[in-house]
Amino acid sequence: MLKLNYSGLQYECGTDEAGRGCLAGPVTAAAVILPENFSNYILNDSKQLTETKRNSLKPIIEEQACAFHFTHIFPEEIDKINILNASILAMQRSIEKLNPIPEFIIVDGNRFKPFNQIPYETIVKGDSKYLSIAAASVLAKTYRDAYMETIHEEFPMYNWKKNKGYPTKEHREAIKKYGVTKYHRKSFKLLPEQLKLDL
Repeated sequence: MLKLNYSGLQYECGTDEAGRGCLAGPVTAAAVILPENFSNYILNDSKQLTETKRNSLKPIIEEQACAFHFTHIFPEEIDKINILNASILAMQRSIEKLNPIPEFIIVDGNRFKPFNQIPYETIVKGDSKYLSIAAASVLAKTYRDAYMETIHEEFPMYNWKKNKGYPTKEHREAIKKYGVTKYHRKSFKLLPEQLKLDL
């Protein structure tokens, strides 16, 4: 069973991102403040959940959360500031939009930057330890997946509907065959033989 709170403060927010290792599409983060009486036995790290479970949890989280927000950072910005900075920025932009303002931030992973003088803690595998981080992971993943399914319509040959922009063999074969799109991260190693790829 995941824990509800780390700091003991009422307005603690959990934050997490999705899509960091993808070749195409945004990196998406969410931040969530859960109420003190929140409980859910299914909620877990989004990677441990089926797509059906994630999609059924999304409206429950949004309905019951004290506050939530999500942010996409798109490839153009990722390429300028790098993926780690983009991931942290997506989390910070999500936190900034929360009302009430969080008293404490718990972050999945081991990297974050001070934000608006709010105390924070990074927690490795936090999305499988704390409900608010797990909730943020579910929102980040479902909003990002929905976006990837939308842009799939524009470029169906990359099959983003299925691979969501991750570096699958099929995705790399499509890049080799059709080249790159405006949705690809140009700063990423899109193909193993990158030098042959005309960017």
